[in-house]
Amino acid sequence: MPDAEQTDAITVSVPDEAVPRMARYMGRYEVLTSEETVDASNVVAVIQHAKMAFGTNREQARYLWNYYRGNQPIIWEKVKDVRPEIDNRIVENHAKEIVDFKVGYQLAEPLQYVLRHHDGSKGPLADESDETDEARDAHLADINELNTLMFADNKESDDRELFEWLCICGIGFRICEASDGSDAPFEQHTLSPLETFVVRESSYRRRPVLGVWVGKLADGTEVYNAWTDKRLYTVVGDQVTSEEAHTYGRVPIVEYQLNKARMGAFEPALPLLDAMNAITSGRLDGMEQTVQSLMKFINCDIDETTFSNMLKLGAVKVTSQEGTKGDVDFIKNDLDQSQTQVTKDDVYRAVVNICGMPNRNGTSGSSSDTGAAVLLRDGWSLAESHAKGYELEFKKAEREFLRVVLSICEQSSEVSVDLRIRDIELAFNRRNYENLLVKVQALTGMLPEGFEIHPEVAFRHSGLFSDPESAYLESRQWTEERAEEREQKALDLAVRQGAQEGPTDPGPQAGSPQRGDDGAPAPSA
Repeated sequence: MPDAEQTDAITVSVPDEAVPRMARYMGRYEVLTSEETVDASNVVAVIQHAKMAFGTNREQARYLWNYYRGNQPIIWEKVKDVRPEIDNRIVENHAKEIVDFKVGYQLAEPLQYVLRHHDGSKGPLADESDETDEARDAHLADINELNTLMFADNKESDDRELFEWLCICGIGFRICEASDGSDAPFEQHTLSPLETFVVRESSYRRRPVLGVWVGKLADGTEVYNAWTDKRLYTVVGDQVTSEEAHTYGRVPIVEYQLNKARMGAFEPALPLLDAMNAITSGRLDGMEQTVQSLMKFINCDIDETTFSNMLKLGAVKVTSQEGTKGDVDFIKNDLDQSQTQVTKDDVYRAVVNICGMPNRNGTSGSSSDTGAAVLLRDGWSLAESHAKGYELEFKKAEREFLRVVLSICEQSSEVSVDLRIRDIELAFNRRNYENLLVKVQALTGMLPEGFEIHPEVAFRHSGLFSDPESAYLESRQWTEERAEEREQKALDLAVRQGAQEGPTDPGPQAGSPQRGDDGAPAPSA
């Protein structure tokens, strides 16, 4: 995932003692400006003003990124004054466990664009509404083309990378630009929060006015590549070194956030995660100190040479003075492992509850819970609740990304995608196959003969399909085709049966003389 900026040796500066370290990690700052428009006259000033907030976000994001990789405070903060030679510093990396679960659960299947509705708006066909079959089919074709273009541009892997950044440090960035390639008219890339920021106007609209990616020259000088809705500026120091125009109509760098506080998935539980590292390290210290217990000699005069010989032989001869009792024993203070485990389990339960993780340890005893009760008891409902919250924030930013994509497609002569933002829905397909039998029963229960629920409503609310609109339209088309086939078969069968039975009363045949009972020709009139 990371570029050269992130793959350098792990270095985390310890914060000033006057400011508690944990109090600093409460989400990333929004980078704001009072300027409503940014151009060559004020782009340098806007960037200079944004450096303070961006610098704080970058340092915190770097700390969280290193924490995710395993460089955690137990490594450099632990102090052991008694028996410092026994000093275990164990990292129990639950931060990575949380992020991996969130990414795997949220993006179990690739994200997909689906048709949100097919009526009530003008479609691709001029002067016709989407209620016509032609307009509806054109919309579906455009949606399929959009998904194909995203597949060609490897959006699936970029989505996972983007969501991983969101879970680590609470914010992520994506850029979309026009492409000269033959696979798609655009190309999109996930950008590192250590190198990217978006400046928004400070009004209640929070409209993005500048997107900046920070690169470096060979000598280490930082280069700010800044996009407005019309131009691209390259800023080095306090000078604009180049300027280019673009036709996207909006800032092509889009900022995503995991939640409103812009916090990472494990960030609220950082003190508890550090406590678990301390517990694990202390337990190992206690076990090792028990094995390597110090010896005490009571009323015994043992010099260093005698003690060394004792260790080699594995035995000791104790001579007691007259009137005193000599003894040799270990100085032991065993750690209560059972109580330590209770504390650790309690801390871990707090971590999974705060972070919206399922408790996969289950219950200590047997239970009669089944179905939804198990999901609720073990925390899967909490995980689903968090996932739905992430979806809303992700979709909000994805619409901004789609506006750039559709603008590029509209200007391209290679593809034809005539869609608007309100026609497109982003589908998360993580739970399509859970409780499949229940969903099928729900769908069939809403579609009995003579019932007054519209089939499209039944398809949408059954939860069986990731794209209920497309599934309903395809099913309706297939049903209509099957009905036409059955009618045609019934008609053909009726024709064949009529041909086999023949006429019931053919009557006189033309050209055949009529005969009497004796076979003689009938007399002419």
